[in-house]
Amino acid sequence: MTSGNRIAIVGAGIAGLASAKVLSREGFPVEVFDRAPDVGGVWSATRRYPGLRTQNSRNTYHFSDFPMPEDYPRIPDGAQMQAYLERYVQQFGLRENLRLGTEVVAADPVDSGWLLEIRDETGIHRTSCDHLVVANGVHSEPDMPEFRGADKFQSAGGYLCHSTDFHDAEWARGRNVVVVGYGQSACDIAEAVSHVAASTTVVARRLLWKLPRKVATGFDYERLMLTRMGQAHFRYHQLGWFERYLHGGGVSFRDSNFDLLRELATKQTRLRELDLVPDGRFEEIAQSTFSLATEGFFEQIRDGRIYVARGTSITEMGGTPQGPAVRLSTGEQLPADIVVCATGFQQRVPFLTPYIQRQLTDEAGNFRLFRHILPVGVPNLSFAGYNSSNVATLGAEIGAHWTAALLQGRLTLPPAEDISAQVDERLQWIDAGTAGHHAHGTTITPFALRNIDEMLSDLRFRLPLRTRLSQWLRPVKPASYRALTERRHPAADNPAPLEPHFPQPERPHADHR
Repeated sequence: MTSGNRIAIVGAGIAGLASAKVLSREGFPVEVFDRAPDVGGVWSATRRYPGLRTQNSRNTYHFSDFPMPEDYPRIPDGAQMQAYLERYVQQFGLRENLRLGTEVVAADPVDSGWLLEIRDETGIHRTSCDHLVVANGVHSEPDMPEFRGADKFQSAGGYLCHSTDFHDAEWARGRNVVVVGYGQSACDIAEAVSHVAASTTVVARRLLWKLPRKVATGFDYERLMLTRMGQAHFRYHQLGWFERYLHGGGVSFRDSNFDLLRELATKQTRLRELDLVPDGRFEEIAQSTFSLATEGFFEQIRDGRIYVARGTSITEMGGTPQGPAVRLSTGEQLPADIVVCATGFQQRVPFLTPYIQRQLTDEAGNFRLFRHILPVGVPNLSFAGYNSSNVATLGAEIGAHWTAALLQGRLTLPPAEDISAQVDERLQWIDAGTAGHHAHGTTITPFALRNIDEMLSDLRFRLPLRTRLSQWLRPVKPASYRALTERRHPAADNPAPLEPHFPQPERPHADHR
């Protein structure tokens, strides 16, 4: 690699690989670092929990120019998704760009870019780059609760871990398992282990609405979340023409649709007879992530293989004469050989200095990123995958094109103060709409197509009218965006000097002060 235009990417998941492919094809020397021994990010074998599957079908969850294999099932599992990403690396010749098993432990800004401290099996080394892409993902740093008595619990033979460290359902065979949480990973793990565990308990502080993959004949999850019509039912902070109708004069039509979905989902999953009807509005299925019902989860509850302790939390762990156990806030004590914490992730970038981290976030810890990519006020730095959604492959790919255009000087950005105001407006809207229940890195799950539209508008790329119209009723097809990948630019043969800056307001003349 040359020293003049080097780009370092931290993370070899979906976003990191998409960035590596796009930026290298635009002429930039690229190096990708990941502490895992394989590519995949959340799909890595080092992080996959039992029951992990894609939410989307293989028809919608792939890169625009690389469809999934025809022999894949409609809903690929975690291993198949990781294998797909390995094939992506092979297909586009990215192997030589990868530094797997190599962790970036520190990144310090310098005048010419960044000085990186990396650690591999041979020790700690230093390297540098002109531009740093953070693609560590919004699901990279486990948020592990601290339980009183955890040391006593482990001394009594109990095993305590985060969901990313629980890799095999067979570990639960014949044991009492407690899963903390009620999100996607919690329900996936509980369903998977319930077939072999002596007992399976889900400790749910708060119940969430969950949508079955198929709600009714001709209507499934993708019809709601991957069409423009479906996404328009969720209120965006900038309303289009049809959204103004749905959230104005047509609000009763919108509310009736959600009421119908809620009733169909309630009946299909038998929530009333299981006493698991959540509080709150049904549209809360899409806040930070999307709550999709795990296949078989509610059936296992009905058959007595899973018990949901609702409206409670673990207050103490320890040991009893019968073995390790946990106590709940309700006073109930449960036997617990294994406690799996499916408690989410912290959105942070640990290898950046505290000063830089404070520059990147607001007082609530929300990342202040324009288009979920460009930080306000930190030069030579961009983010990838912080627009994570249920079309993460497509969003990451288009985000990579946006970054390439930025670095080549092909984007016209608003003035710095306008960008800052737009970012703050979006964050205030997120907080107000989710009551604080959102990922600090991003929350665009029900607005993925709007985010993609905004990036494409910046890139001066417009889908054919027929394609846009079809997306109102039919789930998005990644291949529709392939033309963006095939479009070439003169700058690709002679990359820009990697010095993107926000436009600055004009300084007043001396006599105007």
